[in-house]
Amino acid sequence: MTKKTAHQIDAEAAGWAARIDGGPFEPRQEQAFQAWLGEDTRAPGAFARVRALALASERARALGPDFDPAAFSRAPIFARRTMLKMGGAIAVSALAAAGVWQAVSQHGRFSTGKGETKVVALKDGSVVTLNTASEIQVNYSERMRAVELIHGEALFDVAKNRLRPFVVAAGDTNVRAVGTSFTVRHLDSAPVEVLVREGVVEVFKPGVDAAPVRIAANNRAVAQAAGGAPIAAMAVPAAQVQRQLAWQNGQIAFEGETLAQAAEEFSRYSDTRIVVDDPVLAHEEIAGLFRANDPVGFAQTIAISLNAHAQVGEGEVRLTR
Repeated sequence: MTKKTAHQIDAEAAGWAARIDGGPFEPRQEQAFQAWLGEDTRAPGAFARVRALALASERARALGPDFDPAAFSRAPIFARRTMLKMGGAIAVSALAAAGVWQAVSQHGRFSTGKGETKVVALKDGSVVTLNTASEIQVNYSERMRAVELIHGEALFDVAKNRLRPFVVAAGDTNVRAVGTSFTVRHLDSAPVEVLVREGVVEVFKPGVDAAPVRIAANNRAVAQAAGGAPIAAMAVPAAQVQRQLAWQNGQIAFEGETLAQAAEEFSRYSDTRIVVDDPVLAHEEIAGLFRANDPVGFAQTIAISLNAHAQVGEGEVRLTR
């Protein structure tokens, strides 16, 4: 049998990605796909690359009518199906041009620094996008695709495989999926938060005698770290889900949060602190989409809207009235 060229594998990978985009596989299609993945050691990586770029492009367009991706993203914006037809080789060069770090693996540790995001494409076609100051450990086996979110926040776009569940561990909480899209947020001294964009996941605590909590798209689950409180689930408007994923494109979206909460959120992305001396000002509610790496610009904009003053100093910007 003639060995396939890299171009042929890239074209086949784009074709499989387009089929997956069209809907869940039938059992026969799933078997054919798994057989294709096993034919050549280059196939899983090619498929993951195409899927990673398609997902990254789709996310940039999903932030709602108020979001202008051209103003904030260096990556070219294409329709997802058009991107899938481009092929893996083009996908790699486009990712490089966009400044997005990408890796293909089924084992290893990946992390981001403060203010950094990173895309990690896994060999099964799943894609993990790490938010600022985040770290994961990937440990795949024949029966399970296991990822530990050591700390931070990540978006998981999971390739469908009913025979190998995808499980994310965050502290004492686990999230189990087969094929879906969801975020997990695991910050110090804060509850674990799970937000589902597509599909259904189960949230549970191993060793706790309680049934897993199933949450579907446009729903959130909150799991307290201690105290035996049950996992709480609640609906979230679709528009809010997309805005809460703005960090993928270097943005922070606020809608009714207080200025104090906004200052705390900005501290995750930058070493420049936002200091609010006035308690009344700190409780003012704000709304809007802002650059995550520009706390000074945010403070100056908010100062104008709230009739306050922004004083820039070394390592901080202070808001007063």
